[in-house]
Amino acid sequence: MAALLLLLFSAGVLLPSIEAQEAYSKLPDKYRKGVDLALQQLNSHFGVQHHFLFFKSLLKSDIESGFNVEYIYHNFYLKATTCARGTVNPSHQRCQFRNDRPLMDCGICYKTFAGEIEKDPKPYVHCLHKPKLTKAMSTTRQEHCRKMSYTSGAPTLLSITKNETDE
Repeated sequence: MAALLLLLFSAGVLLPSIEAQEAYSKLPDKYRKGVDLALQQLNSHFGVQHHFLFFKSLLKSDIESGFNVEYIYHNFYLKATTCARGTVNPSHQRCQFRNDRPLMDCGICYKTFAGEIEKDPKPYVHCLHKPKLTKAMSTTRQEHCRKMSYTSGAPTLLSITKNETDE
């Protein structure tokens, strides 16, 4: 009986972690690359002590501007695990989600060409513990990303027409 209870308890502990990684694996590749970029930047900060994993998406959008170029915006949650920062290939059994830490709210936007993240314009990654994120910060984050998608000029370049007086 005790062994059955232990088995059920451990399955209940593993389930949320497995579900979140399943959610990550179901993300389209163009969004997964952004999550990976956010995790890489988050793990490079000295003050971050825990390993984070993707938890769930809040908002996803993309703008196709033609010529195999897309602008991606993704707002998602990351959640701390029991593993230390820098853990390589965390298994679901070892790195369980922690429920005693706030979620990390991330907003990220970037330009892709042929499915790869471009360096110009520089990808924008903004991650903050959820309780510290204000409405103003969220609005600023979205506005920054909205402006980024209009700076390339690609959609407007084709709209330029020759002036009849120039002939």
